[in-house]
Amino acid sequence: MSRSPAGQYAKSLEGVDIFSRLTPDTMTRLQKRCTWRRYEPGESIVDHLDASRDVYFITGGDARATLYSLSGTVVTFTDLGPGEMFGEIAAIDGSPRSASIEARTRCVIAAMPAAVFNEVLRSEPEVAHSLLGSMAARIRALTTRIYEFSALAVNNRIQAEILRLAAGTRREGKSARIDKAPTHAELASRVSTHREAVTRELNRLAKLGVIEQQGRTLVIRDIDRLEQIVHDATGE
Repeated sequence: MSRSPAGQYAKSLEGVDIFSRLTPDTMTRLQKRCTWRRYEPGESIVDHLDASRDVYFITGGDARATLYSLSGTVVTFTDLGPGEMFGEIAAIDGSPRSASIEARTRCVIAAMPAAVFNEVLRSEPEVAHSLLGSMAARIRALTTRIYEFSALAVNNRIQAEILRLAAGTRREGKSARIDKAPTHAELASRVSTHREAVTRELNRLAKLGVIEQQGRTLVIRDIDRLEQIVHDATGE
């Protein structure tokens, strides 16, 4: 695996969520204790079951957490963007990596040794508190997904995933616009189904006037109706 130095990219942790309350001097000291790397699209950053312990902070670009089955099926857990982190679980409990992380776009990553990260957690209560909040949110999201996998039909899981994607965009009246939307195969990997099932459901929603596909942009035409559809399926 080739990893190129960050080069001209700014070596700053300023946009990282859990460090938002640190003083400028503390932030500067932490930045100097990181190794900065640039990754190209599709390049592996961390491998599943790897024994490394560094914690990674995305300062530019997007990455994705996945697992591959023995048959080659891709299971997508989450997408990660600027300001987010990964690798903290291995740094805390010393166990192998729980998922693979690969770059979706060109990424700039700060790698912090586990010893430094744990030192920060002990010395900076605000960082520890922020990390707990992040982990709590992740547990809630995973709980929701487990429920959906166990209780919902495939078409309902697809609907719920589209609604989650829309929640991260700016709403304009009844509409929301998801730019650079996941491909049908990527959506399938998120909800444990196959690409054909996603295509069928998106076409059905388009005929109902709920969504409209414009290349890689997915437009939610009637987000209120989509919310109602998901509510009727989940009871939430």
